[in-house]
Amino acid sequence: MTNTYTITAFSENHIGLLNRITIIFTRRNVNIHSLTVSESAIRGISKFTIVVIETQEKVEKVVKQIDKLVEVLKAFYHPNEEIVYQEIALYKVPTEALLASNNLESIIRKHNARILEVMPEYTVIEKTGHCEETQELFEILTEFGVRQFTRSGRVAVTRLSEELLTNYLKELDEKELQLVTQLHETSQ
Repeated sequence: MTNTYTITAFSENHIGLLNRITIIFTRRNVNIHSLTVSESAIRGISKFTIVVIETQEKVEKVVKQIDKLVEVLKAFYHPNEEIVYQEIALYKVPTEALLASNNLESIIRKHNARILEVMPEYTVIEKTGHCEETQELFEILTEFGVRQFTRSGRVAVTRLSEELLTNYLKELDEKELQLVTQLHETSQ
């Protein structure tokens, strides 16, 4: 059974890493629904956020392959219930549609969207939410003649109190400390 999963991979910023990660998806015949790369909470570490609609078994295999890349510190996957996520959508509509009646303004308010820019020829509207919400507003706005539309990839954080990578790095530090202590004790 397929489900929506969010894969996060942490790494330092390396040239070509995005290509190596996407090749893993291609080889496993897994379609990427959205992809975002940004800074993480840990200085100098980038976070890849990749959304797929796939079986858990296939997602686990993809994550294991990503984890094997030398540049990747650690990769995780989460079903939607384990994360808080959002996307941003921008819509460009003719300004005359905004001025013709209060209907467009009511729709913008009803959908908790906001106007970013009003120019004589066009108005840019921003909506933050889940993909279904931004798509619903797009379909409503098509009657006003949407001239441009774009939606960002997902940005997500887990519902845990700390970044999973932080816990992973702490565990590595503890293991390294134990190993050093054992080596020191055996040498005496």
